[in-house]
Amino acid sequence: MTEQTVTVPTPDGTAEGTLFIPDSRRRPGILYFTDIVGIRPANLGMARRLAEQGYAVLVPNLFYRTSKLPVFDFPLNFGDERTTKRIGELSAPLTPEAMERDASAYVDFLAASDGVGPGPMGVVGFCFSGSMAMRAAAVRPDRIAAAASFHGGRLYTDQPTSPHRELQRIKARLYFGHAVDDKSMPAESIAKFEDALKAWGGHYQSETYEGALHGWTVPGGRVYNHVQAERAFGKLTQLFAETLK
Repeated sequence: MTEQTVTVPTPDGTAEGTLFIPDSRRRPGILYFTDIVGIRPANLGMARRLAEQGYAVLVPNLFYRTSKLPVFDFPLNFGDERTTKRIGELSAPLTPEAMERDASAYVDFLAASDGVGPGPMGVVGFCFSGSMAMRAAAVRPDRIAAAASFHGGRLYTDQPTSPHRELQRIKARLYFGHAVDDKSMPAESIAKFEDALKAWGGHYQSETYEGALHGWTVPGGRVYNHVQAERAFGKLTQLFAETLK
């Protein structure tokens, strides 16, 4: 396994990141989008584990417009003023249009990287970036064949920029793993989102993980649920194994 620090040029600047290459063979590429907390050892470990399944995995700093790594230089305390302000600083520049520009640049960078094959790619997002995974599939249907989101927030809203409105542009196979009691994606929104998925008519699966709270997949987190995180990893690897050939 090779782990490289990389810099990814985008139309709006340069994103630092980490690229995992499992061996000397050319492998399918996967974009790994972090949650709002950004790149840190916990999710790099998750990305490395995914790469060990036989994929070249790129983990870009989604929040490069605001900050170099780490994007949080103080202990997080969700709900307090300092943390809330920082989340706003990180998320505000990532408009839907910016997400699409970035996602396309990440696809191009990964496609041009040594060790990455010419075939279809996958993308996975967590929390804040679940919607970005959808937008990546929408903007690059030529390359993205599989997209997954775990505890993704605000995938269905009443706003004209709601991610569910991008389904018509998506050709990829989709997987969504939802949390319970999730303020960013409550049960009513999940139901409406699943109605939109049915109307879309593509290949998808959408599940709510029993007893799993928002953020349950990330080791070391306050709400980490090992049993359900392992189930999520199994679903993710199944999705990629069946589509990235």
